Amino acid sequence: MSANGKQVTLTIDGKQVTVPAGLTVVDAARLAGIDIPVFCYHPKMEPVGMCRMCLVHIGRPVRDRATGEILRNEDGTPQIRWGRTLETGCTARVDDGLVVKTQTDEVAEARKAVLEFFLTSHPLDCPICDKGGECPLQNLTVAYGPTVSRFPYEFKLHLPKRVPLGDLIILDRERCILCGRCVRFQDEVVGDPVLSMDGRGRASYIITTSEPAFDSYWSGNTTDICPVGALTTVDFRFEARPWEMTHAASLCNLCPVGCNLTFDVRREPKLDGRLAVQRVLPRQNEWVNELWLCDKGRFAAYHFAQRYDERLMRPYLRGDQGLEPASSWAEALRVAAEAIQGAEGPLVTLVSGRLSNEDLYNLARLTDHLGGQKVLYTFMGGGEVVAQVGLGTGSNLAHLGQGDAIVVFASDLEEEAPMWRLRAKLAAERGAQLIVVNPRETKLDRWATHTVRYAYGEEVAAARAVAQDLAETLRQAEHVVIFYGQEGMDLPTSEAVARILGNLLLETGHAGRPDSGLIPVWPRNNDQGAWELGFRPVEDLAAVLREAGVVYIVAADPAGDDPYLAAALDEANFVIVQDLFLTETAQRADLVLPALAYIERGGTYTSGERRVQRFYPAVPAPEGLQPDFAIAAALARFFDLDLEPRSVATLVQQMAETVPTFRGWDPATLKQVKTQYPPVSRDYLHYTGAAHPNHQGVGEILPNAAQRGEAVEPFPVPAVEEEAREGLWAVPVTRLYDRGALVGRSATLEPRLWPAGQVLMHPQTAADLGLDPEHPAALEVREVTAWVTVALDETVPPGVVLVPRSVGVPLNAPAPATLRAVEPA
Repeated sequence: MSANGKQVTLTIDGKQVTVPAGLTVVDAARLAGIDIPVFCYHPKMEPVGMCRMCLVHIGRPVRDRATGEILRNEDGTPQIRWGRTLETGCTARVDDGLVVKTQTDEVAEARKAVLEFFLTSHPLDCPICDKGGECPLQNLTVAYGPTVSRFPYEFKLHLPKRVPLGDLIILDRERCILCGRCVRFQDEVVGDPVLSMDGRGRASYIITTSEPAFDSYWSGNTTDICPVGALTTVDFRFEARPWEMTHAASLCNLCPVGCNLTFDVRREPKLDGRLAVQRVLPRQNEWVNELWLCDKGRFAAYHFAQRYDERLMRPYLRGDQGLEPASSWAEALRVAAEAIQGAEGPLVTLVSGRLSNEDLYNLARLTDHLGGQKVLYTFMGGGEVVAQVGLGTGSNLAHLGQGDAIVVFASDLEEEAPMWRLRAKLAAERGAQLIVVNPRETKLDRWATHTVRYAYGEEVAAARAVAQDLAETLRQAEHVVIFYGQEGMDLPTSEAVARILGNLLLETGHAGRPDSGLIPVWPRNNDQGAWELGFRPVEDLAAVLREAGVVYIVAADPAGDDPYLAAALDEANFVIVQDLFLTETAQRADLVLPALAYIERGGTYTSGERRVQRFYPAVPAPEGLQPDFAIAAALARFFDLDLEPRSVATLVQQMAETVPTFRGWDPATLKQVKTQYPPVSRDYLHYTGAAHPNHQGVGEILPNAAQRGEAVEPFPVPAVEEEAREGLWAVPVTRLYDRGALVGRSATLEPRLWPAGQVLMHPQTAADLGLDPEHPAALEVREVTAWVTVALDETVPPGVVLVPRSVGVPLNAPAPATLRAVEPA
């Protein structure tokens, strides 16, 4: 689309069309409701004119060479000079006075010829092809192709039918038409050029050039944009047909971006005929994820919920023989109420950001009614700063470009929130300054205009230095977005960093501006929603758990993450756990309550951008299970508190009326459907691919303080002790494919999950410690010993061992460590 807003008028098939300058003829026609078929072209990539399917007649107005004015005929119509041959509509750009004809006999013959060539070696296996029913080649052959082929059968190329491009994608070389979309997507859009073409002419074929094969977090998108059945995902291959499935609009719940997606659902024989999710496809939202999904969201967003053999399906009470099934929900809730009523200490409600806003709202009201403490289970702070100076209503990272600036502090966006890495990369390519501040190299450094390094443990000092050194640069930028993340920081450090960066936005005058603000890269999808609804983390969680009269834990597994928290729970007076699985924490509970997974219910999430979005049930709820907000409402009745137990819409309206940071936000924006570019339609799969259009709403960002009419004072920065770090330090980092309770249950991603117990070190540090990466080692940190293997990585600073979270080594804050080799058995 035109960046300067200029419009041009042209004529397509006799229809006068006014569109933004700079569009291709194909795009202009699509906006006008006129279809020009394509195979190689995609509106999110640069045109290459390879397939020739978009050939059209183009006439250009004759202009006076001296004045540039359009010359006209005697009747006043412009003089048009037609090209000698057909032109590719994907490479021709629109201009005032252009005339395009897409329906001539010559164009029809050209399309027929292109399709005839494509079909010379294409297999006739539509009845068993996964693309059948949503195949652009199939659809365009019916619309424009020949009825018979003139090519002898012996000319057909017979090629391998099952070529793994990696652990997740299978290539059928016979079906491939060499459009190059997959290669260009990985290169242009993602910046992971791991695919290429090898060979010449008809003998060309797609190959992977990386080790491991197809080494990219975005591989699944190539199957969406493939115009034939050449690329398929291992989880959906030969599993279902498109016309058998229904579609449910939802959100990814695995990171704070809030990507829009669609669950395709059909009965599954392997699950006793239950309605089950068969695959995940992107749902267009140009304010969030555009047309893309990372592989974590595609291949892990639902698998955990369909592990019914591991799911909790009824309440459990602790008896003489351990946890035993409760006779009914009524008994379980009565026991919970009696424990709370009879407790000598306070109620502590500990929640995680996996919960929806509705769950958190009811749990917060219940806890406040009982005089309890609302605690968020997280190692990151700063949510109250974000509520004041975060992005404001109407913001869109796609607006960032020339004259704007993005700062990424203490975050490996590729691992923590890949979609934000992608959008920061695209903004940098549009001209935005990209400043990456991190102790080690990350993938985003490739597109950075400036990189700043600091030592682990010096985050607060580094944030102060950035605020001082970059203040003038950022003051001159029209828009400024600052991300801060999870890299090696604990709760007090991240809280201080968030306040320093928030003050930087205030100082440069960007707080409250559109398309400017502070974005936290939270470890869970709805952590910001929990902050908005009054939950706060505590530094000494173990002490809080020990001193509580009753601990009510919802969607969190502190015992599974940290042995110190497990010990604290063992000393707690009474523990209630509400979760999907019998976690380490649930195994220590006095009462266990099962809850619905998010694919079985509706609700809303608040992203790190503070965008509130709606998700809907995809599959029926298992009998006897309820959403977390309904369980909280049922428990509240024992205390004469009336909470909404059924309607998500009612709870959303209540939040809008009572939650301070929701003031000025209109719940109707959840359902607002905006015009998006490029236009997506399941009727024109050849244009944008298999992504679903968004008919359910794109959501909206909550108003920031300026938009709520509130004055924001500079944030006081708490003192954080940054001790001198001598010897070896263990530093927690995030890996996208962790082994946590959700991602770790995806059989599809199993080959790509981070190896259990594997840590990262600089080769020289490993050599100094006498460590061999082929042999096991013992890592001792915080008086806990974990058996690990060492992977060598030259980007890791010396004297540091990086410990990925949720892969079997309990560490959420930097700590001194020892690491010694263990003799192999």
